[in-house]
Amino acid sequence: MKPPFIHHDFLLGNEPARKLYHRHAELQPIIDYHNHLSPGQIAANHQFGDLTELWLSGDHYKWRALRANGVSERFITGDASPEEKFRAWAATVPYTLRNPLYHWTHLELARHFGINELLDVGTADRVWREANTQLPSLRVHDLLERHQVRVLCTTDDPADSLDHHRAIRESKLKTRVYPTFRPDKALHIRQPSAFNAWRERLEQATAGPIKTFDDFLSALKKRHDEFHAAGCRASDHGLETCPASPCSHAQAGHIFNAARAGNVCSPEEYSAYASFLMLEFGRWNASRGWALQLHLGALRNNNSRLLGSLGPDTGFDSIGDFPQASALAAYLNALDDTNELPRTILYNLNPADNYIFAAMTGNFQDGVMPGKVQLGGSWWFLDQKEGIEWQLNALSNLGLLRRFVGMVTDSRCFLSFPRHEYFRRVLCNLLGQGVVAGELPSDLPLIGKMVEEICFTNVRDYFGFEPSPEIAPCL
Repeated sequence: MKPPFIHHDFLLGNEPARKLYHRHAELQPIIDYHNHLSPGQIAANHQFGDLTELWLSGDHYKWRALRANGVSERFITGDASPEEKFRAWAATVPYTLRNPLYHWTHLELARHFGINELLDVGTADRVWREANTQLPSLRVHDLLERHQVRVLCTTDDPADSLDHHRAIRESKLKTRVYPTFRPDKALHIRQPSAFNAWRERLEQATAGPIKTFDDFLSALKKRHDEFHAAGCRASDHGLETCPASPCSHAQAGHIFNAARAGNVCSPEEYSAYASFLMLEFGRWNASRGWALQLHLGALRNNNSRLLGSLGPDTGFDSIGDFPQASALAAYLNALDDTNELPRTILYNLNPADNYIFAAMTGNFQDGVMPGKVQLGGSWWFLDQKEGIEWQLNALSNLGLLRRFVGMVTDSRCFLSFPRHEYFRRVLCNLLGQGVVAGELPSDLPLIGKMVEEICFTNVRDYFGFEPSPEIAPCL
């Protein structure tokens, strides 16, 4: 009988890879330290109404594929029924061959629902019925515990309430769930009306007026402190490039006041203001022992027509080709110069910059801790087999792969945890190839220990997460 597509040794093309995966990687729990999952749904232990709500809603990876396959927007973000939207996806899946979506789709069906059929028009009805039948036993907490998700870090705006996180801590969920401080909107002064609407939300969150730049900084710092009390141990920043223009407190205040008055800033003013705030965030993180995550290189909102009708984060972002090295070096150096550089993870979106980012990490290791500055895991458009291998090879050649803090899902979908399995299989296959070629020793216990460290131990120690799932606080 022909084995299913997602079989026991999927992506494991050699014997050492199979041993490394099944004896080491497969056994490790998950720490997913960067994702966009909903704290509200976790707090409520949300029950999804159907497979479309769970699997397709908000997934811009799938939305891009559907549009590329000529599917009308009605069946993507429009008013079609959930079953009609699922059927549109089922009809599209055979056209995703060699796209990572084909792997992820069938891996998720297999791991969550035990469905090993290939999804297409002919199997759509059976998959829809079988998956929906199982949904009552696959609430959010069930999905987290099924995949041994030990720690989960959501991505939270400073103006967001932390009430959901408090409810999660008081629940019986074994997974520890912590917020991540994502203050991107504090930098969005190029759109003063949106910035001021957000500033008013921040006022409500801090219960105090924000009339001056010092008020603004105090409000952000207050939220930083409150996030820390809620278990937060990292900030996250999504930027085209890392801003690194000299800017005094007085200059930043002048630019803030202009934006508060509704004036549009110049590119030079934006760069100066953003540089000032990013240095503040870095210093706050260093004082608190947090990590700083920089997601660099996305060219966002390219389709103005569809952005206007559908809004951001709906599938119209792509890889940018921004110059990165000089500004990134200047930013990291400015923090390091005063001994205020926190633990830092650099996520690169342009494969042309892999070696630039990997080399940059070596400039700011200071011997205080192993792997203080990290080349982050392959991200977004690079989160696929080839992109993962590119990232692993760049890190191996210019740094210490064995100190790598591993994979994150960066996902909005609770079915995405098998992407950790996907990464681990790719990692083990690459290491196994090295053993077969004689480029690595055939000492599988040694390499197996490395696999365990990359999959779990390193990230646990890097963030200081408590190893027991029964104990809530971070150390």
